[in-house]
Amino acid sequence: MAALTYATVGSNRLDEAKTFYDALLGPIGMTALFEHPSGGRVYAQGGTIAFAVLGPYDGQPATVGNGGMAGFSFDTPAEVDAFHARALELGGTDEGAPGERGPGYYFSYFRDLDGNKLCAFKLGR
Repeated sequence: MAALTYATVGSNRLDEAKTFYDALLGPIGMTALFEHPSGGRVYAQGGTIAFAVLGPYDGQPATVGNGGMAGFSFDTPAEVDAFHARALELGGTDEGAPGERGPGYYFSYFRDLDGNKLCAFKLGR
């Protein structure tokens, strides 16, 4: 069973953005979970990813929508693989093949026909 679970935003000023989101999200119970390879930060609520501020994957400047992404949670890595493969079969483009992105973090990324970025993932082992 899939579920929509988190959102991201892109930034061209990641250090400032992290300071902003630390202060904004902390009071509502979202805390930094890990630093993202783009220089951004991923936040969690109750130990679960809830929000992230990132540098866009394509290396282009962040704009409204560039860096934005919807994530779909799955129960197994095989379901992530199948969802990603299905998206590509339907004409989507690969933005990151399925694989482990950190201990217990299995992710895949793709864009839909209009270029909207989506993620399929499985958390935990």
